[in-house]
Amino acid sequence: MLNRYAKAFFVALFTPLAKGLLKLGLTPNAVTVIGTLGVCAGALIFYPMGELFWGTVFITLFVFSDLIDGLMARLSGKGSVLGGFLDSTLDRMQDGAVFLGLLIWFFTGGDHLWLGIVAALCLLLGALVSYVRAKAESLGYTAQGGIAERPERMVLTLVFTGFTGLGLAPEVLLGVLTLLAAASLITVVQRMVGVYRQSLQSPS
Repeated sequence: MLNRYAKAFFVALFTPLAKGLLKLGLTPNAVTVIGTLGVCAGALIFYPMGELFWGTVFITLFVFSDLIDGLMARLSGKGSVLGGFLDSTLDRMQDGAVFLGLLIWFFTGGDHLWLGIVAALCLLLGALVSYVRAKAESLGYTAQGGIAERPERMVLTLVFTGFTGLGLAPEVLLGVLTLLAAASLITVVQRMVGVYRQSLQSPS
């Protein structure tokens, strides 16, 4: 849903930046790596310190690298299978770092057991959503879609984490992450059912 309504806006917004980075001699893969390092640093340094707002601000400066590197690949004609593999792999690393940073904080200085538990569930189920798709595609099936794809998960997590850092009650973030964990579980089930149905239609 987020991709459908917002992608055109962000493409228009970041195309000049993508062109500028290409002129500087940066490659799409370099931007992918830089963006991942920035997101991971923000999540694993700021969040465990309890700096939820400034951590989110720092992460936001780098999180759009996922869109910018794709724009650069299309503009330069340098897209490749290796680049797609790197992008997908480092996306998982970014997601994991965000939830890992949150669970570290809430299990320690944040002193909120349930938020730590739910952040751990989001980390696990988010990885499972991606794994189901990758495994299905390796077997010749498709397993896309679902109600909790990556953009929705990341936007909601970052927005409400940032607001929590500004004083929003932690229980609100707990509710959001609980819904995301449930939505991720539903997405896993949806994709598994989709693969099962495709297997029934495939010749034995």
